Amino acid sequence: MKFLYFCAMISQDTICAIATPAGNGAISVIRMSGKNSFLIADKIFFSIKSDKKISTAKANSILFGTIQFDDKIIDEVLVSVFKTPYSYTGEDSVEISCHGSVFIQQKILEILIKSGARLANPGEYTMRAFFNGKIDLSQAEAVADLIASSSESSHKIAINQVRGGFSKEINFLRSELLDFISLIELELDFSEEDVQFADREKLKVLIDKIQQKVQSLMNSFKLGNVIKKGIPIAIIGEPNVGKSTLLNAFLNEEKAIVSEIAGTTRDAIEDVIVLNGIQFRFIDTAGIRNSVDTIENIGISKTFEKISEANIVLYVFDINKVSKQHIEQKLQELETFITEKDKKIILIANKFDLSNESKKLEIDSKYKTIYVSAKHKINLEQITETLIKTVNFNINSSDVVVSNVRHFEALTNVNQAIVEIKNGLESNISGDFLAQDIRQALHYLGLITGQVSEDEILGNIFSRFCIGK
Repeated sequence: MKFLYFCAMISQDTICAIATPAGNGAISVIRMSGKNSFLIADKIFFSIKSDKKISTAKANSILFGTIQFDDKIIDEVLVSVFKTPYSYTGEDSVEISCHGSVFIQQKILEILIKSGARLANPGEYTMRAFFNGKIDLSQAEAVADLIASSSESSHKIAINQVRGGFSKEINFLRSELLDFISLIELELDFSEEDVQFADREKLKVLIDKIQQKVQSLMNSFKLGNVIKKGIPIAIIGEPNVGKSTLLNAFLNEEKAIVSEIAGTTRDAIEDVIVLNGIQFRFIDTAGIRNSVDTIENIGISKTFEKISEANIVLYVFDINKVSKQHIEQKLQELETFITEKDKKIILIANKFDLSNESKKLEIDSKYKTIYVSAKHKINLEQITETLIKTVNFNINSSDVVVSNVRHFEALTNVNQAIVEIKNGLESNISGDFLAQDIRQALHYLGLITGQVSEDEILGNIFSRFCIGK
């Protein structure tokens, strides 16, 4: 199935699709790409001020006119003209900017299909851009990430990859290895004369440098994956301490049910909010307690699952009903469960407004304690400030951060191949075996950028794009 999809993607048909979101709007953009784009456009587009045709228009120009079919005017439009190879796909392309009526959009699409185009498959425009050498595979995947980016930090990662930042790193590593393997291959051609063109000591230095770079990229994946999906924050605590109220206060909506009945939250409730350009994924969990209720116990077990998944844990407690000793005991229990050193626990002393003496607990200073009233939204900004300071990404648009699982897996395989190369150098293996290990590393580096491509991978990547991109 994926192979058939792949074959359709590289056809020479002229394709069309609506590129803007579905529904009514001020304007809509309909894209057409392929060798017959201009001929098809000339059948239905009529310039208002002249007899100018799309096929004779200057590249990168815009014409104003009407779309007509069967002697009926469908809409007044602007048509942008892009000529090979200076378009997104690298092919002759036109983009029709029409009014955003759903009827107009569908009518123009119908007319284009009747005039010789066909409806584009998901991701077919970007697939064509890849095959026509406009972008490599990692850049193509970054296009999807850029469209899906919902925060400043995820946007920075995606825009860097779209502009080729990650590709440059991979291509540099690949070119370094290619230089050496060419010398080793040359040695194999002169094997009878026992000559050595590739300096093994220089290769050791190079391999160490490449391994450091590969491991640095691999290490960035944890950060990149968190930024892409949102930083998970588990809101935990005993029943009726205000966990759901806190979630609702952050979201400004009644997302979670709030009740005085203990054990109301039976499942994890999640939602996303962007704070200072960073996406946080808040997870309200079932109250931790000993319960005989089977369903509630399932929810409590899920709470511990969410704690293990979270980067930050907000431990909420009712300041009016606990002692310092009680909190410290709960923290000790929590610490035995949390083994990750980089997981942050922040204490949220809730219902502070109900404390007659405005009491504060002198809890271990290694924990940040914030006194709030979730119900009245008092001091919530302190939680926001603490969360932002805790993550503190400081990502620049030029920083290369791996956020794609496929890239991480390929880098893992590259690293394993490099280990084999290093072991081979230490064992002083022959050039043909060494060349085989280097080819393996080159193979996995090539998979990232598409210099080595597999039909199933390509079909899987582009089938997940939206139609029109």
